[in-house]
Order: sequence, then C-alpha cells, then structure tokens
Amino acid sequence: MLLSGQLPFGEHSLPSWMYHAQVPPPDHVWNGNLPGITWVDLVFPFFLFSMGAAFPLALSGRLERGVPTWKICLTILERGLLLAFFALYVQAIRPYVLTEQPTTQTWLMALLGFFLLFPMLTRFPSTWKPSLRWTLRFSGWLGAILFLALAHYPKGGSFSLGRSDIIIVVLANMAVFGALLWLATRKHLLLRLGMLGILCAFRLSNMPKGIPGWVHDFWTWSPAPWIYQLYYLQYLFIIIPGTIAGDLLLQWLRGRDEALPNWPRWRYAAIASVMFAMPVVAVVGLKARWLVGTTASLIALGATGWALLFQPKTKTESLFRQLFGWAIYWLVLGLCFEPYEGGIKKDKATLSYYFVTSGLAICLLIFFTIAFHIWNRRKWASLLIDNGQNPMIAYAGINNLVIPVLALTSLERVLDAFATTPGLGFVKGAIITLLVALFVSLCTRIKIFWRT
Repeated sequence: MLLSGQLPFGEHSLPSWMYHAQVPPPDHVWNGNLPGITWVDLVFPFFLFSMGAAFPLALSGRLERGVPTWKICLTILERGLLLAFFALYVQAIRPYVLTEQPTTQTWLMALLGFFLLFPMLTRFPSTWKPSLRWTLRFSGWLGAILFLALAHYPKGGSFSLGRSDIIIVVLANMAVFGALLWLATRKHLLLRLGMLGILCAFRLSNMPKGIPGWVHDFWTWSPAPWIYQLYYLQYLFIIIPGTIAGDLLLQWLRGRDEALPNWPRWRYAAIASVMFAMPVVAVVGLKARWLVGTTASLIALGATGWALLFQPKTKTESLFRQLFGWAIYWLVLGLCFEPYEGGIKKDKATLSYYFVTSGLAICLLIFFTIAFHIWNRRKWASLLIDNGQNPMIAYAGINNLVIPVLALTSLERVLDAFATTPGLGFVKGAIITLLVALFVSLCTRIKIFWRT
C-alpha cells in the first residue's frame, strides 16, 4: 500500500500496470470508463479481507472468556470512533495538506502531529502505574486537539469534518459493521450470506441511478455523512468472504494436528504455484481485456488446484481444500459479474471487483500458509509481518515521519537528483517505503503498538 503511493508520476511514470487501472500514466487522470485491474488495485481489498478474517480470531476469544456481548459491542463501537478520529487526524497533519509549499516549520509540525499519536494510541504495559498511563494518554489527546484547533490550511481554513482520509473512513465502517455482522451471525453462515444478498439488492437497485422510493432514500440517507454512508457498506462484499475464511482458520487453529504433512513436497510446491499464478493470470488478463482466455486459464488453474488438493488427510490439508473451494466460488461469481458495469474496476468499485479480489485473496492466503506453516519460511517475511502487526504506524509514518525527516536533512534533494528515470524513480519509492518499514519493524520488536 505504501509503495504504490510512492511510485513516480509525470514524465518519469512507469508502465500503466504499476498504477491504479483507472488512473493511468502519464496524466494520471481518473477515467471511470477504463476497465481492468492492476496489482495496485489488489492492495486495499486484500487489507479488507484480512480485517474480515481477523474478526473471528479476535472476538471469539473474548466470547470464550465470558465477556458479555454488550461489552464486546461497546468495544467495537469505541474502535470505530477511534478509527474515525484517526481518519480526520491523519489527514489533517499531513504536510502537503497543511500547505502546498512545505517549509521547515511545516515539516516540524508534521512530525509533532505524528509523535502525538504515540501517547494517544500506544498500548502501555500493564505494569506501569495507572496514573502514568492516564497522564500520557491525556497529554496526547490534549496535544492533538490543540493541533487541530490551531492549524490552518490553504483550502478550507481551520479544521473541518469534510477533510478526512477516505481509506480509514471505509475501514472504520468495516470495523464496526463487519464485526457486528460476524457477532450476530457467527453460528449462522446462511444468515450471513443472506445479508450479503440483501446488500447486493440495495446496490443493484441504486446503480447507476436509483429510482425514487424508500430503497433509494435509505441508500442516500446518513446522519453523519463525514463518517457514514450506506455506500461504504458495499465493502462488506469483501469483509464477509474474509469472515468465512476466518471461521475456517479458527477451527483449524483450535484442532490443528502436529502431524507431518501427508502430501509430498512436490505436491505442496505445485499447489503453491497454482495459488500464486491465479492472481497473476487474473490481473494480467483482466487488465489486457483478454476475457475469454483469462477465464479459460483461471478455470484450468482452478481445476488443477482442486485435483492437487484431492483426498486431504491432515487438518491443514483439509483447511486448504475448504479455503480453495470458497476461492473458486467467489472468483467464478466475480467473473460472471465482469461484463456488468462496463467491466471490472476498482474505482468506482464494481461487483466483479469485490468478488474477484476476495477469491484471489484466499489463493494468496493458501500460498503464504504453505510458505510459513509447511515450509517454515516465516523469517523471509519478518519485515512484512512486523508491519502487518503495526499497520497504523506504517500508514501515518510514510507521510509524517520519513518524508519530513528526508526533507529536513536534505536527503530528499539527493533522492530527487538520483531519480532521473522511471526505473530510478521506482528505486526512490522503494527506499522511502523500506525506511518506514524498518521503523515500524523496530517499534514492533520493542513492543510499541498502536491500537484502537
């Protein structure tokens, strides 16, 4: 996600498949009539899918410890409100939002805004005195409120509810509605799928232009448009498949056997190859609009994967087969919707996009589970895992830590002078991404976590 935002633009642009499909180079002007997806378009739905898969893993433990359901619901709402504030705050402290021409003062303000998040969101050790924890928390929140009250912006003057990070806004909605939906349907999978059908009916009744009536009124009504719109709930089309995968993972973790893999090593290698190939084939084919060939290739890969997953003997092998069955279902459903709305698109998201990316997310889930659990290659991805455990620091740190520090130390000029070609521009973006990833990894390893 961070790397895709640091790619070179303008005259040094990379090929179109390195950007959002609907915002192609060299002008990067949004074209809603341009179908297709790229690897960049997989990042956000994969993040949402991971969130959905995490709900059963996180909430089931609280239920088993006897925490009342109403308390869990309050915790879910609290988390949603904190994410809503984070969406407002992280947008308000960005240097290029504070001013179009950042100065030394701007960079320092951006750093201040970033470090105020540590006392606000860090999970302090339980061994610290409560008075110390509350003092630090209060100081962080007071500083953040003063920052928002005193800051001025080139467009819009002072603080505004209309200035927020749309990605975090969507995540806040999914954190609330996705968690509550799983909580209500955790024992009733058919009810959860039925809710998906009802949501689909609302969407179809209002796209591209809704007919006046109560359905349209409910679709457009919002008590607080800055944070909630029914339109955002469409991303439950990704969250719900994620929760189903999470249920399967939870069952596996509870009853996982420690037996050695039953299948030979070559078979796991073949399964992993198929799982990795499916997203590659889907992205390349749908971007190039080779629809018949892409569909045929995915069917062939799906059949190959299903054959390789035949006759599972261990619980882990059964998990792979169950997950892949759902992957095929969501992928086929998405491909059947592909012609609808002018082809698959990330922006504005089509039904095909939601379901295709859900199926592809499961394929990569199987791939990484084989790599980490079967082949014990977890160390190879330790940097990614550390950042995955601390995503909020990574998300805020790219704009409010690394870039200000580079600007204040004049290293930004060095990187700009270095990035004279599209390839070197990519290297520059990779360096910036690596720097923030290393910082987040350090925070993770010394047990500094931001939590809502």
